[in-house]
Amino acid sequence: MSDVTLCECFARDGLQHEETFIPTATKVALIDRFARIGFQRVEATSYSNPKVVPQFGDASELLRTLPRRDGVWYKATCANVRAVERAVADLDAGFGANEISLLVSASESHSMKNLRRSRADQWQNVADMVAASQGRFRMIGTVSVAWGCPFEGRVSADSVLEDVRRFAQLGVMHVALGDTTGMASPRTVKQLMSAVHAELPDVATVAHFHDTRGTGLVNYVAALEAGCRYFDCAFGGVGGHPAKVKYGGGHTGNVSTEDLVNLFESMGVSTGIDLAGLMETAAMCEEALGRTLHSRVAQSGLNPLLGVAAHG
Repeated sequence: MSDVTLCECFARDGLQHEETFIPTATKVALIDRFARIGFQRVEATSYSNPKVVPQFGDASELLRTLPRRDGVWYKATCANVRAVERAVADLDAGFGANEISLLVSASESHSMKNLRRSRADQWQNVADMVAASQGRFRMIGTVSVAWGCPFEGRVSADSVLEDVRRFAQLGVMHVALGDTTGMASPRTVKQLMSAVHAELPDVATVAHFHDTRGTGLVNYVAALEAGCRYFDCAFGGVGGHPAKVKYGGGHTGNVSTEDLVNLFESMGVSTGIDLAGLMETAAMCEEALGRTLHSRVAQSGLNPLLGVAAHG
């Protein structure tokens, strides 16, 4: 039994950043591989408008051909009611996702830039999406820019708490808090996570941090110490905002899966991930994108004290 649940985000949050379309068969092979090496949650795709995010124009085809493993949650990101209706239709056809995510921004400016809606309009959109989902998926709420906004700066912790509260009132009991452009520190992570857990103990928090300024790993340790047990990561630290929606600048990627797994396992925190398989999968991800990815462990190898044989 693992101590934490990791969600592998390479195929969705990772690939949305890629200008080049990755073949559906390649994505399917990688997602299946993620599940086989022990990931209990995998971001599979997004029901996005292909004109805005071309990478996911194959969402239904990918899900139709994706092998499934018992006990694994395959997530599809949904931006609006139309996306949820597509997710329901695919489920009716026998091959849909079993988890969907619903997104709000903690700041008004980021909501307008990223979602093209005011926060009030987006909350109405989320309520309509929950209704359209018919209770057929596990729902993951996400609060973007929860620790700071690239346009407005500081974000009120009370405002984020209210967003988590609103998700819970809608029956969304897993809520990801996103450090979207890398502004959090261990102190602010502990403060916000602890406040959420104290007020809403039935909500399972998910840490979704980007490694923009190299603070992703220390912030994940802070989240762990504050009682968080769900963590998002992506092989090679890929990802960020969609390729056609630029903000934040610099290195926008997720926390590297290899580095996070290596750290947690070195701390005695069981991730449930096959460590030899982890390294082989990292190489497959690099091959899929045709470049060296942003992972210390992929280049240096796992901590030798973990006792995993090195792979060439």
